[in-house]
Amino acid sequence: MLDVNVKKMVMEKAMLVAIKERNITKFVVEEHLDELEMLADTAGAETVLKIIQDRPAPDKAYFVGKGKVEELAELVELNDIVLVIFDADLSPTQVRNLEKIIDVKIIDRSGLILDIFASHAKTKQAKTQVELAQLQYMLPRLTRAWTHLSKQHGGIGTKGPGETQIETDRRLIRTRISKLKSILRTIEKQDKTKSLNRQEFLKASLVGYTNAGKSTFLNLLTDADVLAENKLFATLDSTTRSFEIEKDKKVLISDTVGFIRKLPHNLVASFKSTLNVVKDADIILHVIDISHPFYEDHIKIVEDTLDELGCKETLQIKLFNKIDALEDIDRISYVKNKYDNSILISAQRAINITEVKNELLDIYENNYREKEVVLKSTQSKLISQIHQIADVLSIDYVEDEVKIIFKADKANLSKIEKLIKTEQM
Repeated sequence: MLDVNVKKMVMEKAMLVAIKERNITKFVVEEHLDELEMLADTAGAETVLKIIQDRPAPDKAYFVGKGKVEELAELVELNDIVLVIFDADLSPTQVRNLEKIIDVKIIDRSGLILDIFASHAKTKQAKTQVELAQLQYMLPRLTRAWTHLSKQHGGIGTKGPGETQIETDRRLIRTRISKLKSILRTIEKQDKTKSLNRQEFLKASLVGYTNAGKSTFLNLLTDADVLAENKLFATLDSTTRSFEIEKDKKVLISDTVGFIRKLPHNLVASFKSTLNVVKDADIILHVIDISHPFYEDHIKIVEDTLDELGCKETLQIKLFNKIDALEDIDRISYVKNKYDNSILISAQRAINITEVKNELLDIYENNYREKEVVLKSTQSKLISQIHQIADVLSIDYVEDEVKIIFKADKANLSKIEKLIKTEQM
């Protein structure tokens, strides 16, 4: 009980603000604000008020109208609010103008998501990626942070007389961004080396809207013990576990960071090395919360992000999760009729998981072939190449010949056949 009270004491009181444009229904705007409330809760803020203003378009100076800003300032004072969160990306000018009237912290949607990522980053890779995204987000917004500072005097190691604090800060940030990009390139090279060592396995990647149940599904199949809770972005790091469908038939399954609408572009770019597990996958398992009222919007957001990553052609199975929480039973027949390669499941209650395993087994057997080749013992380079790109099941040396039985996917099998043909020419 004490822990709950302590949590309440440290939660910052927040007000959420959105606008309803002509082409959007109020129901949609309210759902977006509900999601923003979940984001705020994940970041450690308690939502006290939600404000929606009808406008044909965002105001260039204040996002909402100036009269509404003054109303917001009064509500902030009356309700002891310390944080105002806007469900959109604000320009530096809008933030600066809002802060002049509303004397509390102003945060936009991207800033909130970045804050959550920063608090959830655990590994060096995740921390590096988040810091890079934060600095890229911060760079154009430095004007509001430093407008109160006067010019600093020149000296040893500085640009010289006349350089403002903001110019110094921009230069430092750009240097740091360059360093972080270099670190991530190194991590990416290391990941590619690991990927080469996994070529004998079928590789599956879990993707989905945040909180769709990917981590619960991974835990069910592999006993991965990945954190799974009803919070947005509970896990950031890619987790890869081996799953044996049948004896000697293994699939490597990777869980990735969840997607969300209006995910900051800098964040997608900086998490490229983590998301490479999706690009390298033989199959994408797209986990969808079928019980969510906007599940089809979530599907589109995930598929748009996959397109951005260059994964449009990868084989995909849609796993409609949380059927045990579904109230509208008619949705089941609708989904079955509309979406090919789909399976309705409950990761929480292990419903229809056998069907998923059977589908993976079919894909595995269609993707991998066993082959026997007989080579000369002098063809050591070719033998070595087969070891590198295939799973060698047995190798027998008889006089000056070598009989190799191996297993490989279609692409690598074709590659080996070409190598053998080249050797014989």
